Amino acid sequence: MLRFRNIVSMAILMAISLPLSVQSQSELNLDRIFTKYEFSPEWLGPIRWFDEGESYIRLEKSASHPSARDLVKYNTVSGDKVVLIPASSLIPEGKQEPLSIENYYWSPDKSKLLIFTNSQRVWRYNTRGDYWVYDTQKKTLKQLGGSDAKPSTLMFAKFSPDGQKVAYVREHNIYVEPLASDEIVQLTSDGSERIINGTFDWAYEEEFDCRDGFKWSPDSKSIAYWRIDATSIRNFYMINNTDSAYSQIIPVQYPKAGETPSECKVGVVNAAGGPTTWMHMSGDPRQNYIPRMIWTPDSKSVLMQHLNRAQNHNRVTRGDVKMGNVKVIFEDKETAWLDVVNDFQYLNKGQNFTWVSEKSGWKAAYTVSADGKSEQRITPEGQDMIEIKLIDEKGGWLYYMASPDNATQRYLYRAKLSGKSKQQKISPDAQAGTHEYDITPNGKYAVHTFSKAGVPPVTNLISLPDHKVIRNLISNEKLKAKIDALDKQPMEFFTIDVEEGVSLDAYMIKPVDFDPAKKYPVLFYVYGEPWNQTVLDSWGGSTYLWHLMLTQQGYIVMSVDNRGTPGPKGRDFRKCVYGQIGVLSSADQAAAVKKIINNYSFVDPDRIGIWGWSGGGAMTLNAMFRYPDIYKVGMSVAPVTNQLLYDNIYQERYSGIPSVNPEGYEKGSPINFAKNLKGDLLLVHGTGDDNVHYQHTEMLINELVKYNKLFSLMSYPNRSHGIYEGENTSRHLRETLTHYLTTHLPAGPK
Repeated sequence: MLRFRNIVSMAILMAISLPLSVQSQSELNLDRIFTKYEFSPEWLGPIRWFDEGESYIRLEKSASHPSARDLVKYNTVSGDKVVLIPASSLIPEGKQEPLSIENYYWSPDKSKLLIFTNSQRVWRYNTRGDYWVYDTQKKTLKQLGGSDAKPSTLMFAKFSPDGQKVAYVREHNIYVEPLASDEIVQLTSDGSERIINGTFDWAYEEEFDCRDGFKWSPDSKSIAYWRIDATSIRNFYMINNTDSAYSQIIPVQYPKAGETPSECKVGVVNAAGGPTTWMHMSGDPRQNYIPRMIWTPDSKSVLMQHLNRAQNHNRVTRGDVKMGNVKVIFEDKETAWLDVVNDFQYLNKGQNFTWVSEKSGWKAAYTVSADGKSEQRITPEGQDMIEIKLIDEKGGWLYYMASPDNATQRYLYRAKLSGKSKQQKISPDAQAGTHEYDITPNGKYAVHTFSKAGVPPVTNLISLPDHKVIRNLISNEKLKAKIDALDKQPMEFFTIDVEEGVSLDAYMIKPVDFDPAKKYPVLFYVYGEPWNQTVLDSWGGSTYLWHLMLTQQGYIVMSVDNRGTPGPKGRDFRKCVYGQIGVLSSADQAAAVKKIINNYSFVDPDRIGIWGWSGGGAMTLNAMFRYPDIYKVGMSVAPVTNQLLYDNIYQERYSGIPSVNPEGYEKGSPINFAKNLKGDLLLVHGTGDDNVHYQHTEMLINELVKYNKLFSLMSYPNRSHGIYEGENTSRHLRETLTHYLTTHLPAGPK
């Protein structure tokens, strides 16, 4: 026994005498995470598959022009590379430096390259800029838009399928430019700042991910486009008080929940010019959405998803491009909400099209006949298909992500498009965690990235379906070594039964020197809305590292995915929150905390904190206001405080239309329960947030003042929803959160 004590004493002395640099490698701090960015993973950068996947293209620093990049072609299997287009070939006449490539697109025959450069930000995306076409055979470079084009004015340029023309949007109108001449054809003329062709209002862009606005016909003779009349959408005014002596008003065309949506129409115009043929869609165009459309292979019709305003009835409608006559050929209905089908394409030369639906109670992929009269399920019953990765028509396979046994993980599967085979798991069983894939068009290869909780991502080039590694692309070995050197506990996943038949996924990270006989404060990280999960077995980036830092200070960090989060646990789990966003979800969170307190004696019930961002900020407020006896400290970042203030497409999808479900909006909005606040609350918001407006926080402040509730506030001038613009902003934000937490929720065991 004496000998054992001596060994322990020696070990303690050795630890005390370790050099500071060694000790610091095991400790996390804000400087390492958010200033020096010591833990940033290596980044592969974008690759573009070439030759159906037998090779790929990367942009790499040019030897001859260090500030520019060459397009380098790699053989997928051998790794042999060749400079396909050197930066020196991309120098405009009269200039000294090559074009700075921000994005690029190949013509179908790969003989021409469309280059996007000199971009400007439009709202939150760099969608406006200059486009150039490089002819790989003639070695010529041509700027689109004509000699009178103003810099950075073109948007969404696209090659025609025959590669002979390019269409683009300029000043909200659509133009076609033949590459063999300098002629430019203007196809539409009613574009203005408030009537938009080829782009969308804020809600269409943000919530339906619709930005480019038009589609070429397969025969290159016509263009189908969306026309959004946003004249009725009111401006929301933000104010910039810091960039000049006098304030500047920033108008954002933003449709709030309950406001009538923009009018939406689809038209088809000849690429050579002429009148538009409008599709005669049924119903009020201001009470319906058309979020997706595709051409039929014969170029005679367009197939459109026609979604009602409540977003629970999707009618697949085929429109004749000559006369504009339409016919509903397929319908999908829900009592809650429907998601737009992104994987919407024709197969078998137009004999059927792909579809995704939850009508069976599980998210599944289907093929539907062209007339809509028959359908075939592709993915298995009784489980969710999470995301389609490749529709390999030639090989007859559908590649998709799923995780039937663990909603916190992601794996690649495949099934025959015919629906007449059992699914095959492609991801290795030995790699439990989260897999991501970028699969070649021919289905033979993929860029595969794997990570798990606390383990940085590793990226390999693999063959399919055997999943054999061809070569490593990113190992992140240095980062892994840094992570391994940290004092830390593993992320432990567990489940909580909050009521009969309802099991919620959760994780916890315990303090380094954890003693189960003592009690610790717990900080819950929350999101809780239908847009995202927090309980995922994957590398968590800077948020994970910040949480790890807090555990080194003596906190337990936990997270719970309530009902309504988009885990692969069936339609009922995801959609039971419809019409009561913020109500059932916060009840689940509170029930989970009560169970955790009861099940784990080391949890201090008097030191429970919660924090979240955006939807998680709203959930934090709902927790603090609805369950004030449970949560002692809350930190709410960029929260939705009143659902009526958020955009109509998102909020009405999950909460219903306000005039139909006023009670749901009232009960789901945390602002209406502010009078119940008991604990310590920190509000954080950027005044330049064009997504969740600073108005949300200001209105909540009024309510808190009204009821004499004390709170803390940190406003970041002109910062957007991500609160990252400006020098040192990310670091300062985390400093603020950390200081508030340690001040109001003391760390360490008791």
